[in-house]
Amino acid sequence: MSQPAYLIVASKIRDPEAFKAYMAAAPAAIAAAGGEYLVRGGAIDVLEGDWRPARLTVIRFPSMIEARAWYEGPGYQTARALRQGATEYFDMTLVEGYLPA
Repeated sequence: MSQPAYLIVASKIRDPEAFKAYMAAAPAAIAAAGGEYLVRGGAIDVLEGDWRPARLTVIRFPSMIEARAWYEGPGYQTARALRQGATEYFDMTLVEGYLPA
């Protein structure tokens, strides 16, 4: 069984109207790759450290391979183009998950 992969996105929206187009297109591409949203915005309570993202998103994929295929695939590339100029920053990190032995 492959380990899940988690996509963590820290972002700050500059143009909420323009970002709506991205938010309308991205979920279908994520679902088509077997991904599911675990966190999509919401309150952030920093407990330690200096990291202060304006918005956090966490998406679980079945594996790193499927997450990479989603990121490089045409569905997400279309959504990504819609996001251009709508955010001040949009930092993505893909991390392999943990499955207990």
